Amino acid sequence: MNNQYGNLASQVYNLDKHIGRSFGDVEYYRERLRGSTGPILEPAVGNGRVLIPLLEAGLQVVGFDASEEMLEHCRRECAARSLPAHVTRQTFEEFAYGERFEAVIIPAGSFQLITDHGAAMATLQRVFDHLLPDGRLVVDVDPVGSVMSGSTGIRRWSTQDGDVLTLTAQLVETDFVAQTSVSQLRYDCWRAGQLAASELEFFNLRWWGVEELALALRATGFADVTVCGNYEHGRAPRTDDRSITFEARRPE
Repeated sequence: MNNQYGNLASQVYNLDKHIGRSFGDVEYYRERLRGSTGPILEPAVGNGRVLIPLLEAGLQVVGFDASEEMLEHCRRECAARSLPAHVTRQTFEEFAYGERFEAVIIPAGSFQLITDHGAAMATLQRVFDHLLPDGRLVVDVDPVGSVMSGSTGIRRWSTQDGDVLTLTAQLVETDFVAQTSVSQLRYDCWRAGQLAASELEFFNLRWWGVEELALALRATGFADVTVCGNYEHGRAPRTDDRSITFEARRPE
């Protein structure tokens, strides 16, 4: 399984990146979208960590994700707050809507899950085609160093049912030509001291240079491309930033 977010993986994600947890991105997107009155699309919506605060702010947000398990968490979290959950199972490579959007947002480095360069460029074109004239794309990527180094170690979480979930991560491959890294992720569920379930997933990411992605956006047809670091709008990225955010506009 590659980048699938199965049952255990989605449970760990929902425990670790729960609704209400922000890395600075929730506040940033809420501020950048302030005043929007049209529909907004969030690809790779996950458990709704960003979508739900935007809905609570009165914005019209819909989303999709490739993982039905993640979407189940999102729908449940929305229902608990009496919020609409207009989310569907779709992929970056094939998503389609009958309407166009005032904005498309891709937080949390999710765009880097598209590891093939050609597929990534096709996704940017699909996003462009789904935007209204003067509509905006806002997309995050992780700095190159963090993707290349991967994540290694063991982490654990406790569930409400008393189970213990563990994640063992190990970087297994870095391809400097394709600009990709592969980490092996093992998810285990422990119940009363016994191993109850396991999942193994290979987590693939692609890294982007700042100028590389800016050029890709312009080649797609976007204009007014701006870049900032650590969710500080108007401040150029720095070497030690934890995140880099691009904003671009579809010309009228």
